[in-house]
Amino acid sequence: MKLIVGLGNPGIEYQFTPHNLGFLAIDRLADEWGVDVRNRNCRALTARAVIGDQQVLLAKPETYMNLSGLSLRELLAQHELKPETDLIVIYDELDLPLGTIRIRQRGSSAGHNGMESVIGALGTQQFLRIRLGIAPEKKVADGVKYVLTPFRKRQLKVVDEVLDKAAEAVKVILTEGPDAAMNRFNRKPDPED
Repeated sequence: MKLIVGLGNPGIEYQFTPHNLGFLAIDRLADEWGVDVRNRNCRALTARAVIGDQQVLLAKPETYMNLSGLSLRELLAQHELKPETDLIVIYDELDLPLGTIRIRQRGSSAGHNGMESVIGALGTQQFLRIRLGIAPEKKVADGVKYVLTPFRKRQLKVVDEVLDKAAEAVKVILTEGPDAAMNRFNRKPDPED
């Protein structure tokens, strides 16, 4: 089984903010796979799906972003999964331009509080992550305010496209492996794109 976790904050006020891109990616996968992420389990909303021959558990921790690791640790323990081989974490990345996607198999939190919580709770940086860029076109004075403010209408088309890319990346990881996904999605966009 693979555990696919999107990081975000519960509550309608956070639903369409940059910091909730991980939750939105899980919702997109759930829509595509015809499941509802609503079962409460280990302080998270979850749903099961089968992709190809792979059992998958989708999860959205309800612990708020900064304590995401608590829920992940419980989910991994309950299902006897290993972070190094069975976990994919999807989250927002302020250091990448909006619409960018980067897949990595390990790494630091780079100052992302949700990832700091995950790494701290799991005791390892060795797990697959899909980073979704949220950086605005112009530098903002208050990063915290920016990530917790709903997307602007003109950003929604790019958000929709990156959620499609994230869903496709997850499918490639599950069917062809992480290396194939990194080769396909970590490229710089062509100027014609």
